[in-house]
Amino acid sequence: MKKTVFRGIIKRKYFKMGVVFMNRWRIGKADSSKVAEFDQKTDLNRLTLEVLSSRGYNDLDSIVEFFTEQELEDPFAIKDMDKAVETINAAVDAYELICIYGDYDCDGVTSTSILFSYLESTGANVMYYIPERDDGYGLNVKAVEELAEKGVKLIVTVDNGISAINEAERIYELDMKLVVTDHHQPGEELPKAEAVVDPHQTDCPSKFKDLCGAGVALKLCAALDGGNYEAVIEQYSDLCAIGTVADVVPLNGENRTLVKTGFRYLPNTEIIGLDMMLEKLNIDRGHIVSDHVGFRIGPVINASGRFGSPITAVKALLSEDDEDAESYVDTMITLNNMRKTSEQEILKDIREFIDSDPTVLEHRVIVLAGKGWHHGIIGIVASKIQDKYGKPTIIITDEGNGEARGSARSVKGLNMFLCVTYCKDLLTKFGGHECAAGFSLRSEDIEAFRQKVYEYSATLEKPAVRTLYADKVLMPADISVDMVKGLNVLEPLGEGNPRPLFAILGAKVTDIVGLKENAHTKFTFVYGGLRAQALMFGHDPTKLCFTKGDNVDMLVQLEINSFNNKESVSIKVEDIRLSGVKQERYIAAKDTYEKLMSGEELPVNFVKKIIPERNELIMVYKYLNAVRETSMDTLFMRLSSDSMNYCKLKIIIDIFKDKELISYEGSSMRIKLLPVSKKVDLEESDTLVKLRSMIGKVE
Repeated sequence: MKKTVFRGIIKRKYFKMGVVFMNRWRIGKADSSKVAEFDQKTDLNRLTLEVLSSRGYNDLDSIVEFFTEQELEDPFAIKDMDKAVETINAAVDAYELICIYGDYDCDGVTSTSILFSYLESTGANVMYYIPERDDGYGLNVKAVEELAEKGVKLIVTVDNGISAINEAERIYELDMKLVVTDHHQPGEELPKAEAVVDPHQTDCPSKFKDLCGAGVALKLCAALDGGNYEAVIEQYSDLCAIGTVADVVPLNGENRTLVKTGFRYLPNTEIIGLDMMLEKLNIDRGHIVSDHVGFRIGPVINASGRFGSPITAVKALLSEDDEDAESYVDTMITLNNMRKTSEQEILKDIREFIDSDPTVLEHRVIVLAGKGWHHGIIGIVASKIQDKYGKPTIIITDEGNGEARGSARSVKGLNMFLCVTYCKDLLTKFGGHECAAGFSLRSEDIEAFRQKVYEYSATLEKPAVRTLYADKVLMPADISVDMVKGLNVLEPLGEGNPRPLFAILGAKVTDIVGLKENAHTKFTFVYGGLRAQALMFGHDPTKLCFTKGDNVDMLVQLEINSFNNKESVSIKVEDIRLSGVKQERYIAAKDTYEKLMSGEELPVNFVKKIIPERNELIMVYKYLNAVRETSMDTLFMRLSSDSMNYCKLKIIIDIFKDKELISYEGSSMRIKLLPVSKKVDLEESDTLVKLRSMIGKVE
């Protein structure tokens, strides 16, 4: 390759563009013949039928079943429910002190409130206990011993207990009894107990297995009431619905019934604290949907366990005094605001760290560690980093006492539980499932753990990439008030029944406007014969991947906006890119670059192909000189070709960065051209030297 020297900047005016972190898209397709058939046989509109068809509902029976509220199975169908009822009733009759032992998350808080309230209403001698987050999840020996000292004779767990083998033994050593009610997967050994009520037991005859802790607690109350659901549904379905949505269990079958029923009772709830939450969180009682729980009620309840004490949330839900209930609710809202502040501080730390060392993003799993990050927040932060960069993410906080805790979130393609299990020799405690995990380790082992995670991820055949699933490609005729309002019948939405996401392909952008000092973007587009506007929240209009005149593809959600008694369709963009992007090529080349930078050995002929030629360097530099500022993914969208993939483009950017032709902000992947005042010999860049040394070693 000939030497390439840049003496200055080429003057040409061009547009600015912003950052896009590219996800993989999967777009479904409806069976048009089935939709036409069902359009004649149901009162559902065509768009709703197309969503259902795309999701596999292609016979009338399955559609009817989806919309039919499934009758709740006899609570005694769950294994050991009869034994649990017998044990609890005996303790109630003997007026023995019963302790409801819950968990500090929203499901645990609602489960505790349901069972405590029911037993108290029967005249039982009952108390509740929830461990603080610092004490860890589930039963612990110290708490068990304290409860024994208080005179507790029976412990009934809700939303935990299935793995408490040692703690259960200690309960019986202290002359207490145990009833376990849980919904988590059991291990090979079950705890010693009078009854273990968990539908996931392999020999449990119940048909529906996906209840959350609150669902199991409600069924226990129904069993204690002789198997009759009527009274407990009226009293506790609102709490059960909140626990079910917040715990992200599949919203199908009985869970769909429980949530729909609970949402009917929730607007007029008799629970004082819950009623005040609806008021103070400005929730529209006339149209309560899952998002109200997922993004408002659930986080406020969870904040008590994350940033304060879960007991505050339980007291808010059990208080019968208006002033007390309001005080507890106000405290919970304050804690949630503190949680948000702490979350932003951690994210700021992470941005600064990535800017100082962008290589942390150049691995199949992002592993970030910091000192003193609140351990109740790191799970939320892991989810946000995963969403931002589209990769499995692990966040670790060094607690300053030689101990550290971690929280992990994954995407399809990397089983996070298997990943942390691979690292178990470095962990003092761990648990989780395919999409999430938690663990503890010694602070001194954080770096070794990071390398072990990288080692595990390198064994995967393909990188795990965040994937967005759209139900169908929208036609212009789909974007109407009547069509979008028809989608409301799909509620409650959540896990297993997500909010519909649609693709708009090849729309032409005709205007772009910034909102609230460029905090958000509104743009106008033409799509077929339709002229419409779309909103992009949290996107600066000066930093988009597109400009006026561009054709774009986007994934969107459709909502109804009401203003001055006039309804219109609101189009909210979830993801956007220039039309024609080859996503699989992008993903493969990005993974190759990361392998290259991590020192993984690649074929010498391949390495030779990704070393840029002089004309390619000039082309990219000219483009940067024209736009002045862009992002790495936008650069790929604009300049990729058969000979110019993401890997080569990133190498060119690394070369320019080496020679201080550009600045590169790792956290946003933004590239800014810098002034040039002297000759720059690109042949001396560290990146080119490294690549050539790799060729030399192989040859």
